[in-house]
Amino acid sequence: MNRLGLSLTAGHGLSLTEESAYRKPKQVLTLCNDLIIRPFNYANIRFLRNLSNAKRVLGARDTSKQTDADSIPLPSGIFDNLFKRSTTLAPPHDPLTHVTLTWIENRHQDWIRFGRPVKDQIIDRRRRLQSFTPNSVFAFIRWAANDYGTIHSSVVIVRAVTPGEPYVTLPQIDPGAEVLLRIKGWVNVAQVLQLIDRVEALDIDPCAVAPDYWHHVHHRLITNNVPHSYTLARHRAWLGRKGLRP
Repeated sequence: MNRLGLSLTAGHGLSLTEESAYRKPKQVLTLCNDLIIRPFNYANIRFLRNLSNAKRVLGARDTSKQTDADSIPLPSGIFDNLFKRSTTLAPPHDPLTHVTLTWIENRHQDWIRFGRPVKDQIIDRRRRLQSFTPNSVFAFIRWAANDYGTIHSSVVIVRAVTPGEPYVTLPQIDPGAEVLLRIKGWVNVAQVLQLIDRVEALDIDPCAVAPDYWHHVHHRLITNNVPHSYTLARHRAWLGRKGLRP
């Protein structure tokens, strides 16, 4: 029987020799026996060994069988200094809520619709930083556009939280706040602005409005329903409820 190579020639391979074109793979190279990997950073290895020995000492184990190399004494209080968390260098917590406002003509405009900032710092010609005390309520509006028109518009009405309270992270609000209302889209934002104007027409500060009302406006707008207007009776009921709180 004739053997055929890959070129379909009888008894010949690709090189027209009598042997087949198949070649057995070469033997895998073995690792060099002379290669010795030595440990690096011997000082750290010695420290870890001493650390494990010290743990055995603290565990009240018998150390009489330890060798001289394994029984190196450690300074007293080394573990206290090693694992103690330092609190003296921690910066004090800032209780204020900071809002970064950006103003780029016809491109990006942020502003506070209502609120009482306690600090107003100008960062540069386009940015400023306003700060609010805990439990203060404010409305933050963001608007952005390109050459073809508005690409983003939103309004959030939030309450600045006290240190330790849970909060929601929001763009340009550090660290975050409790969200009372969050609306996107200029049509809905315009309706929120109209409701704020109606509250001010009643000679009521929007910062003092019942938080439940902003929740009501949020849920009505996101479901394409018309929210109710704020009234003096509702405001008096809210003030009375606040007076009953401890």
